[in-house]
Amino acid sequence: MGAIVSVRVDMVVDTKDVRDALASVVAPAFALWPQQRNLQTGSSALKLAPSFHITTTIHNAPEDLHDAVLRTLEFLKMDKLGRLVVGRGSGDATVVSRARTLSSLTLSLSEGSEINSIATEVRKALEDRDEAYTLHVPADGSDATMTANTTLGLFRGLATFSQMWYTNDEDTYTINAPFSIQDSPVYPYRGLLLDTARNFFPVSDIKRMLDVMSWVKMSVLHWHVVDSQSFPLEIPGFINISRLGAYSPSSIYSTLDVEDIVHYAGARGIDVLMELDNPGHTTIIHKAFPEHVACPEATPWATYASEPPAGQLRFALPGTANFVADFLAAAARMSPSKYFSTGGDELNTACYDQDAPTQKQLNATGKTFSEALSDFITTTHGALVAQGKTPVVSEPLLNETLVKVWISSENVAAVVRKGFKVIHAASDYFYLDCGAGEWIGADPDANSWCDPFKSWQKSYSFDPTANLTDTEAALIQGGEHSLWGEQSGPENVDSITWPRAASSAELFWSGPGGNGSTALPRLHDVAYRMRTRGVKAIRVQPEWCALRPGKCDLTS
Repeated sequence: MGAIVSVRVDMVVDTKDVRDALASVVAPAFALWPQQRNLQTGSSALKLAPSFHITTTIHNAPEDLHDAVLRTLEFLKMDKLGRLVVGRGSGDATVVSRARTLSSLTLSLSEGSEINSIATEVRKALEDRDEAYTLHVPADGSDATMTANTTLGLFRGLATFSQMWYTNDEDTYTINAPFSIQDSPVYPYRGLLLDTARNFFPVSDIKRMLDVMSWVKMSVLHWHVVDSQSFPLEIPGFINISRLGAYSPSSIYSTLDVEDIVHYAGARGIDVLMELDNPGHTTIIHKAFPEHVACPEATPWATYASEPPAGQLRFALPGTANFVADFLAAAARMSPSKYFSTGGDELNTACYDQDAPTQKQLNATGKTFSEALSDFITTTHGALVAQGKTPVVSEPLLNETLVKVWISSENVAAVVRKGFKVIHAASDYFYLDCGAGEWIGADPDANSWCDPFKSWQKSYSFDPTANLTDTEAALIQGGEHSLWGEQSGPENVDSITWPRAASSAELFWSGPGGNGSTALPRLHDVAYRMRTRGVKAIRVQPEWCALRPGKCDLTS
């Protein structure tokens, strides 16, 4: 894991027309994102037949694979993306008019492969997921073929296939045939964290995010559903928390909403990792269960919390531990994922120092703060394990679980050296909300705590295994971009996330060491394709630069 990926591109120029068409391109297959681990292309034009179709040799193919094929055909029909060169591919007309025509793509599973749905495959344990595929697109018009060991692998291959083609007039074509691809991810965890508690996101916006994630082969939606500000999740048996703790009755994810989101994600090759952060970040629970929350909405809030409102669970009380275990178990039953996150960061000791029930319990048992917290985690995580879940936590909380390292990339080495598996989420590389200015009021000159803005180039430059031994590097599971919601909502979710988050999608699929200068034209391409599909991805550069790869580099 973590090896630098080499990509082989073979160019054979057959005619003057092709040479002229290629003259305005830095490299031939730079539309593909994330970069394939083994890619060979040619220099022949090939266009799709009007009757182009995708077939499968799989007997009783799963419904979600069938639906993925239909979506791919729709993309091929509706994208209508012109090549990002001066003239937008108009100079390709002559060579395309003489091109061979591709009529079909055939999908197959390797002999002896088990036939499961895409959703079933992506919900397996991280180490058991198989996303590899091979894809061959001949230049002579004979059938294209795709083979994988799983339907999930075929789904990843369909994402690649849909990126190969451009449109000019009525032709959907490539000038880079043949294609020969062998591809698989370096890391199984390629995620995006979405915070829906600070500000509410309708289900339709979450689905759109899942669509985009699938196009760039992300595999995990880390859903930070609730926090101190609101509790928009309806949990069976605990509905009063959302009834009293959501912003409004319309700002609640019902059990049917959760089922819908989880199903939608699974069909797009994405596992939903739900997170109910505790024992911190839980103020809002006091609206329904005040007996379990210390210092609720205490002021000044900065004394008792990392952000307003103050309040956190009385973890030292056995009754609170049992209460939390019960509602975590109920929430865990809402998700088919093998993983469930309890967060666990940013506990404020001052809150507990002045909380009489907590101090009474600690004095009665003679336990320290850390000992009581350990007991709480044993109880609550035990409830998750009983539901078949692997708990996921955020540093500095460390135990036998999968750990998300977010405070700083410099903390990773210390975590893996204790033997813990790690998800990279370092705020100094992967926080999408940084650089927007301070959101706390009455502080006009302040910046956000994690300034500066984290560009796609910054996250793309990250090395997941820097300063780690081979043994330590094997504990890295992947990483994620994070969108914390203090200053984000449905109005800006597309532009603040895309295409920046695509940089980590490639980093954790293809491995580190990518060249930012050669990646930029491909990132332009994927962003333009996002916009053709209705996603308001932000511009990375002026269009003049996008049409002239390399001309806006500092060294040009």
